[in-house]
Amino acid sequence: MIHKTKKITEWIGWYGVVAILGAYALLSFGILSSNNVWYYLLNLTGGAGIIFDAYAKRDYQPMVLNVIWSVFTVIALARILMNF
Repeated sequence: MIHKTKKITEWIGWYGVVAILGAYALLSFGILSSNNVWYYLLNLTGGAGIIFDAYAKRDYQPMVLNVIWSVFTVIALARILMNF
């Protein structure tokens, strides 16, 4: 059971990496703008995935980085949603 839990945690972390890199690629290639809610949702869920995996591994540097990343994302997302 522990091995299965580790594998799930690992996949959640990999989702986080793909989501953040995907959001950045979509922004860089002009597919999404920095005012697009999807850009921030990808960043937020990606950060959460990495936080989850890093916490499970007790790897605190990526966890702290992604907590801060997620806080910035929530603030930016809130600003966008307030303007709707």
